[in-house]
Amino acid sequence: MNNEIAKLSPQGLWESFYKLTQIPRPSKKEGKAIDFMEEFGKSLGLETIRDEVGNIIIRKPATPGYEDRMGVVLQSHIDMVPQKNSDKEHNFETDPIETYIEEGWVTANGTTLGADNGIGVAAAMAVLQATDLEHGPVEALITMDEEAGMTGANGLKPGILKGDILLNMDSEDEGELYVGCAGGSDANIKFTYTDAEVPADSVAFKLSLIGLKGGHSGMDIVLGRGNANKLMFRFLKFAVANDEARLASIDGGSLRNAIPREAFAVVTVPQANADDFIDSLEEYEDIYKAEFGSVEPDLSFTAEKVDLPSSLIDEVTQDDLINGVIAAPNGVMRMSTDMEGLVETSTNLAIVKSGNGIIEVKCLMRSSVNTAIEALESKMESVFRLAGAEVNFGGQYPGWKPNMESPILKTMQDVYNKKWGKIPQIKAIHAGLECGILGSAYPNWDMISFGPTIRFPHSPDEKVNIETVQKFWDYLVETLRNIPVKNN
Repeated sequence: MNNEIAKLSPQGLWESFYKLTQIPRPSKKEGKAIDFMEEFGKSLGLETIRDEVGNIIIRKPATPGYEDRMGVVLQSHIDMVPQKNSDKEHNFETDPIETYIEEGWVTANGTTLGADNGIGVAAAMAVLQATDLEHGPVEALITMDEEAGMTGANGLKPGILKGDILLNMDSEDEGELYVGCAGGSDANIKFTYTDAEVPADSVAFKLSLIGLKGGHSGMDIVLGRGNANKLMFRFLKFAVANDEARLASIDGGSLRNAIPREAFAVVTVPQANADDFIDSLEEYEDIYKAEFGSVEPDLSFTAEKVDLPSSLIDEVTQDDLINGVIAAPNGVMRMSTDMEGLVETSTNLAIVKSGNGIIEVKCLMRSSVNTAIEALESKMESVFRLAGAEVNFGGQYPGWKPNMESPILKTMQDVYNKKWGKIPQIKAIHAGLECGILGSAYPNWDMISFGPTIRFPHSPDEKVNIETVQKFWDYLVETLRNIPVKNN
């Protein structure tokens, strides 16, 4: 792996993106990248502010002749989702991302790439350091911890930014302009268990359900991919009923906003039932491959004999957990009736993890309709309280309601049409853009979101299309040149 991506065009953007790949920046651990951005702004001699939560704001004055234009805020988030394949040795807190070029795409070696939203940050950096662009007053707003809590957006104070227009560069399809997004809510579910003795004459197996594609729990939820937690517990319910299986531990999924790609469990079964248990597991692997064949071609479900665990999850809690996970809603709940092809409401059963007497289940629910999130919260609460768990909700963030009369929307439609001879598609996104939160602090902002084509964000298959990065950059440059004059 080398710096070959830094030689791509537009070079200023790709050089900046390459530098970002060399700085560890997983959500909640992006301090080095925040320091880097602060030093970057100061090195250019530009006014640079680090706010109370760690957002970076860098101001660049208008170029000559553009002083009367409306101010533009170029906004992206610095953190990235840390996901890797189970066979990849990588520490997201210390190791750089290994990038390479393949068939017109930039991707990474066994990990997430961080194009979400590193390409947006790199575009802002390229604008700030360019000497040959025409633009009015520009502010770069680089937020922190977007992926794991929207902390930066939630912590941004009103009044610190001066711009009139927000260009969010965190969308993932070139040729599309996004004018709305879903809101979200986290479900936090907790079971408490006691240790139970391992029955005599038992054997233990580690179950591994791996090879699923996973992906972004908003953007990719409509693709019908397998949820490793759901599939694991579907088998566990059968194995408990038919082979007297007992659950010792569970570890499924790792991030709320990523569809779980892998799940692992340690179970015991009576020695006499071991062969039947293995036969059942192989049968379920065949079932899953038949059901998800085209979307999950690499699915693998295996059992490895291991040493007996020191204890088991007590049987009552085990059964309650299994029934709760089986019954919990997951996936697309409702499609939008206002915008064709848009998911309105969904939920992702993201994490199931046991240890030290506690089993945690975590879900991320999304909807462009606030009352639909409330209804989904009620359903989730009912399911898991019936299963005997504690349930609470947090991390709520608002959606962004489309404004089809937006002046910046009209400007960007005209710019795209003049440059490429067609009108870009206008869409809303089933994901949590920061626009909804930022718009609450700056209600007068005119906002739009756009970006290059990125595929499979939040998974090790993440990649960004090189040709569309050039087009995205050209679009950004031409948009800045055509920002309207400010009304005094």
